[in-house]
Amino acid sequence: MIKIENLVKSYGRKYALDGISFHVGKGEIVGFLGPNGAGKTTTMNIITGYLSSDSGTVEIGGLDILDSPDKAKKLIGYLPEIPPLYPDMTVSEYLNFVYELKGCDLPRGPHLEEIMKVTKTWDVKDRLIANLSKGYRQRVGIAQALVGDPRIIILDEPTVGLDPKQIIEIRSLIRRLGRNHTVILSTHILSEVQAVCDRVIIIENGKILADEKTDDISTAVNQNRRYSVKICGPSRDVLSAVGGLDGVESVQLTGERDLDAHVYVIESRTGIDIRKQLFRLCASRDFPIIGFEAAGVSLEDVFIRLTEENKKRRA
Repeated sequence: MIKIENLVKSYGRKYALDGISFHVGKGEIVGFLGPNGAGKTTTMNIITGYLSSDSGTVEIGGLDILDSPDKAKKLIGYLPEIPPLYPDMTVSEYLNFVYELKGCDLPRGPHLEEIMKVTKTWDVKDRLIANLSKGYRQRVGIAQALVGDPRIIILDEPTVGLDPKQIIEIRSLIRRLGRNHTVILSTHILSEVQAVCDRVIIIENGKILADEKTDDISTAVNQNRRYSVKICGPSRDVLSAVGGLDGVESVQLTGERDLDAHVYVIESRTGIDIRKQLFRLCASRDFPIIGFEAAGVSLEDVFIRLTEENKKRRA
């Protein structure tokens, strides 16, 4: 649905985007993650045609955004970081205005009613936008992006400034939108991506550092394997025995307990699978294992590792 190739945008000597490329397929929810100033909003603005690039191409549904701007833009619904709302209009008046502005030809009444019900703004349709909470204003912003039933929804920092309850509600809405739309979610909030996205693209200083499925993001860095293991037995003896296994980088007692079992985080060296020998060791020492799961690598770990490595390369 979206194809970006070698996109470059500079302001004087500073590159906001430095030759980035990525594709987004139909039905994907992609998190575009990076710190403030990384180039996220610049990318969103170029994709939607609000901003031109110095070089590179953007295709929306097979249409070049420069060669066929009107047709390409009809495929996109966009929520900027600051929603483009008119506070002196009611929700219903505003969405009717957007309907006219977009030249929408879908049945007006049923279409707008469906959008308001999907975004849960139907109950406030006759209220002035100025009198709505921030969470509801954000919903109205998403509602305007849905007018015309675009195949692609682009959301720039959709939960900034919301309280925890509002954040959960907006995340739930984004997941529902992903059933019928391709969604790009630009954010600097790590938990946002893990909560709703199928795939994550990490950008910093105008360069893409990683592009992976959310569940596989740990492959973006050369990271050791970590396991959370519940083992019965004297903790001092378990620490000594497990710590002596070939390939074990570290073993830590977390302080958590499950009856007579302690919880340990065991980290193996890169490329070494310690699971079989760990089971054999514990069986031979009569240390029953009653729980075992991959601790994995958090998105925060990956993000910090990648940005630190990028800074070292630039130094």
